[in-house]
Amino acid sequence: METEAVEDQNLKSIKEGKADALHPKSVFYNPVQEFNRDLTIAVITELAKDKLRESEIVKIETDENKDGCEPDKSTTDSNGDVQMDEDTRPVPGVKYENGIRILEGLAASGLRSMRFGLELAGVKEIITNDFDKPAVEIIEKNIERNNLQNLVKASYGDASMIMYQNKGQTDRFDVIDVDPYGSPSQFFDSAVQAVKDDGILCVTCTDMAVLCGNSGETCNSKYGAMSIKTKYCHEMALRILLQCIESHANRYSRYIEPVISLSVDFYIRVFVKLHTGQKKVKESITKLSMIYHCVGCGAFTLQKLGLKVPTKGDNYRFTPAYGPPVQPNCEHCGSRHMLGGPIWSDPIHNTQFIQQVIDNVSKNMTYLKTSGRIIGMLTVAKEELQDVPLFYVLDDLCNIVHCAPPSMKMFRSTFLNAGYRVSLSHAAKNSYKTDAPIRFIWDVMRTWVKDHPVKSNRLTPGSVAKIILDKPTTHDVSFTLHPDANPESRDQGLIRWQPNPEPEWGPKPRPKKSCDDETDRREKFQGKRKQKQSSVDHKQYPCKRYKAGECEYGDECIYNHNIEKFQK
Repeated sequence: METEAVEDQNLKSIKEGKADALHPKSVFYNPVQEFNRDLTIAVITELAKDKLRESEIVKIETDENKDGCEPDKSTTDSNGDVQMDEDTRPVPGVKYENGIRILEGLAASGLRSMRFGLELAGVKEIITNDFDKPAVEIIEKNIERNNLQNLVKASYGDASMIMYQNKGQTDRFDVIDVDPYGSPSQFFDSAVQAVKDDGILCVTCTDMAVLCGNSGETCNSKYGAMSIKTKYCHEMALRILLQCIESHANRYSRYIEPVISLSVDFYIRVFVKLHTGQKKVKESITKLSMIYHCVGCGAFTLQKLGLKVPTKGDNYRFTPAYGPPVQPNCEHCGSRHMLGGPIWSDPIHNTQFIQQVIDNVSKNMTYLKTSGRIIGMLTVAKEELQDVPLFYVLDDLCNIVHCAPPSMKMFRSTFLNAGYRVSLSHAAKNSYKTDAPIRFIWDVMRTWVKDHPVKSNRLTPGSVAKIILDKPTTHDVSFTLHPDANPESRDQGLIRWQPNPEPEWGPKPRPKKSCDDETDRREKFQGKRKQKQSSVDHKQYPCKRYKAGECEYGDECIYNHNIEKFQK
């Protein structure tokens, strides 16, 4: 990303990717979000490929039916998929009538749309909208500046209304990008209606305090779920967002398929495909769960909202789930439970789609500035156990029992040696997803503590640590290093975290005053309290300390010592 001055002092030029966009100083721009924009381009590239591939297949089938001859074998691979040669392969910046239509509903300066036009191949139209007239004027300048008049169209209006106006079967968009400042929940109803079948809805949430449990009642009002403050809160935020989008889609006989869901820095970003089908909509109840979270040891248990019960033939019926799955008090430490949710408890990634994005970024999109981090984050996401919602954090488990932590390889090995699966989570460092029961996890900690004892003063009677460690071990635990203990992403040292985009980047401390200013301030306020007191005639009030025989000031006391005067 580069910036340079332009003639208008209120505008600056921002160069990101292949775009050069004017940006007003009044519009917020965050260089850290470049990862968000790079990832979006990588994801939409795969969708555009699939769209053009499908259109070519339709064309070949039509020609075959019309001419009664076989299609040219050079255009298909061994799997029957269409392979475009160099002459017919789509290129960025060119309009394709059979390409995809994109809507950026909250565009600000339109930088993201400029990058879409210059870096995405196989595009038919990009509508760049904002509800601020000065912003739309900047968008129009940026369209001309980047020579995208044939692809990008500036729009002034309410994003929801534009989506409502394009909810017809022939008017829907292939991609809708919703990236507001704060909560996007107000746009979901219109967005789920305006995306084509197999199209992608891209959503960003930056109100992480709400989604991570600081304001559970606000989360319920915006997303229809109670958030709770836990170590796995960032993945919980993703799953709350997914269930909210799903609930809006279900009202119109539609349902979602999450392809990529990431917790990144200070926000979450999800990419979901929309499909239509009432039969599949009925299965949504089996994809949602409530969370029982122990406030003492942090153990959690999920409770499905509904069950899918097979009947005769291939038919199913849906019934309410049975519960609760836990006792009123935690079986491990005796503490009470908090109830959160509902959350999306099905997979939040499509690993096949993720691999396609990784392959394309590795080979063809290395120009993306954050391509290394995209590969790293997506690799960790692909490694996650897709059928295991939420995770534990090793540091938190060790804090609960007050012990030094084992190494990551040793901890993972205990699960693999016992026949359980284990993986990292992209949402937190030292996080562990596993299909092992929580009883086994505490047995691992008990076994570890035997060789690494806890100080006796930390094990007070009735404490969570003492209750857990005093219970007998019921599983055989082996800390022998397992050959698969180190995951691929960690073994290769892939990038997961955002490098600083510029020197001294980050939250700045509150500015401090200079020594001279501090001295002046002290002189200004020196003796102010005494001056304020002396401005009032205290001699008219009796001295209570003198009456009690405790006043030490004598004639210098500011209060009256003539007690007889006040007694009269």
